[in-house]
Amino acid sequence: MTREGGDGTVGKALDVLDAVASFGRPVRFGEVLESSPYPKATLYRLIQVLTKQHMLSYDPDRQTYAPGLRLVRLAHSAWQSASLAPVARPYLDRLSAEVGETVHLAQLDGGQVLYVDKINATQPLQMYSQAGKVGPVYCTGVGKAMIAFLSDADSAPILAQQSYHPFTAETLDSPEALRSELDAIRTRGHAYDREEHEPGIICIAVPIITRAGRVLGAVSVTSSTERTSLDG
Repeated sequence: MTREGGDGTVGKALDVLDAVASFGRPVRFGEVLESSPYPKATLYRLIQVLTKQHMLSYDPDRQTYAPGLRLVRLAHSAWQSASLAPVARPYLDRLSAEVGETVHLAQLDGGQVLYVDKINATQPLQMYSQAGKVGPVYCTGVGKAMIAFLSDADSAPILAQQSYHPFTAETLDSPEALRSELDAIRTRGHAYDREEHEPGIICIAVPIITRAGRVLGAVSVTSSTERTSLDG
C-alpha cells in the first residue's frame, strides 16, 4: 500500500508501519522488502528510523521487526480519545449479555472498516474480526450499514476503492449488487452479513448516526449458522 500525493518521508514511514503490522506477527526485513514499493536502501533507512523512535521493535535473536511499544501507547491513546469505544463499551457489554452473542463496534477508516471494539459471546466464535483489525466495507454488515447512510459525495470514493473479491459464494461481487443492497438497507434501517465475508458467520448491523445525520460508526451482533439464522 502506498500513499498518493506529497506525504514525503512521513507518508513512506506510515506505509512501512502498515506493512509490518499487516503480517500480524514478527517479520523479517526480507519479507517486508518482497512486497514493498520502496528500494532496499530506502526501506532499510525507514525501518531503522522507526526502530530508533520505538515505533518498531527489533528482536536481534530472531532478526524480526514488530510494532513497538510507542506505537502501542499511541494506539491506546487514540482508542480512548478518538474512537467511540470508551463511550460505547457499557452499551456493548449490556447488549452482548442480553443476546449472548458477539458484538462489534466499527468505524470507517478510509475505504475500509476498522473494528474498534469487540465483546465476545459466552461461547466465542472463531472469526476474522478483532479490535484493531481492518476489513472490507462491501461484504461486512458494519461496513454496509455505514456507507448506506453516507451522502453520495462521501460514499462514492469509498465504493470506488472496493475490490469486490468474492470471499464466499454469498459475497456481493459487483458495484451493482452492492448498490441494490444499500438501497434495501436504507429502506429497512439495518444491514445483514449473510456469510459474505466468512462461511458460517452471519450478523445484523445498524449504523450509529448523530442527530445531524452524520455517520459515526456501526454496531453488529454476530453469530453462526450453526446457532441461528437470519430468516424471519
